[in-house]
Amino acid sequence: MSSAPFSHRPVMLDEIVDAFAPVPPGVVLDATVGGGGHAAAILAAHPHLRVVGLDQDPDAVGAARDALGAFGDRAAVVRARFDRLDAVLDELAIPVLSGALFDLGVSSPQLDRAGRGFSYRADAPLDMRMDPDGPLTAADVVNTATVRDLASLFADNGEGRFAGRIARAIIAARPIVSTGALAEIVRDAIPAPARRTGGHPAKRVFQALRIAVNQELDILPGTLDAAIARLRPDGRVAVLSYHSGEDRIVKDRFRYAITGGCTCPPGLPCVCGAQPRAVAVTRKARRPSAAEVEANRRAESARMRVLQAVEPGTGGTR
Repeated sequence: MSSAPFSHRPVMLDEIVDAFAPVPPGVVLDATVGGGGHAAAILAAHPHLRVVGLDQDPDAVGAARDALGAFGDRAAVVRARFDRLDAVLDELAIPVLSGALFDLGVSSPQLDRAGRGFSYRADAPLDMRMDPDGPLTAADVVNTATVRDLASLFADNGEGRFAGRIARAIIAARPIVSTGALAEIVRDAIPAPARRTGGHPAKRVFQALRIAVNQELDILPGTLDAAIARLRPDGRVAVLSYHSGEDRIVKDRFRYAITGGCTCPPGLPCVCGAQPRAVAVTRKARRPSAAEVEANRRAESARMRVLQAVEPGTGGTR
């Protein structure tokens, strides 16, 4: 574990605190607790709530425990990836939730600590594991995946036109062991005119590798379903996503909860037996304010969606 402070500015903090104001007394699961910023604000603003925080990063767990220590038994932090939420809550004898928060993506300390290998801005081992004990590193992916798999991974994460060129350049340069080497290979694979716009040419490639290493999109749908299933009536799930792949999954799983998975044609009465169990609190994704983006550029891509549980069959729309 790093001895450097784990300092992360929570995104859309006021909006998240407001989102949980109406929920019934009970436990809010902060499934990505990070440094504990959102959790501390929720606890300070809402005395009727307790928080259980999860994180797979031991540095984050230590920081969150420090940040939430003043709240005593109203807060607990467990080192676990969020797809283990059912097991953790069962172990803590928490059958239902008043809320759940997911702040997706990578935290500022993970990006800023060069040794973690998340950033293309500093040379470091090509790692990118949120859980430093995880079995797969970015170097493993870069040095073992086929050209087709690499190209598909990059294309799925927005590197459309040049995904194949980048994949072939990586294959030709193997073995690649450092972030600096990979960033240079990606840069050189992209034509000079295209490098002049859209930020650093390696940004999407590094994002794609991070997502693959940590299985971020693979585990998200089932985890959102599990959190929604734990909600008591009027409980809420709030999600902050930072790129289109995450947001598509959030919209899909929220839509499933709102419709109950109804398969009937739109506009006709439901005859398939679907049981809607939620309503949308935010019809469209909310965005951070201009002032917040000015103060914290990493908030710029954030999208917030909120869902509220109802008694099965009493709410939802098709």
